Amino acid sequence: MSERDIERAEARVQQECDASLARNRDVVEAEGTSECIDCGDEIEAARRAAAPFARRCIECQLDHEEVERGHGR
Repeated sequence: MSERDIERAEARVQQECDASLARNRDVVEAEGTSECIDCGDEIEAARRAAAPFARRCIECQLDHEEVERGHGR
């Protein structure tokens, strides 16, 4: 196997990894997630029903919004 063949194979593997990550990211963005991306706790069912694309539990979302406004808790 030549150096060029190895480089092509590595590039192909990287493309496949990138495509897989993109597909998984699309699923999470489309369906939301059941775990908070900040604390890891489960996002309550009522919040997921009200905000299906929520990525944070309500407590972490409120903290995040405070920080975004520049008033960190």
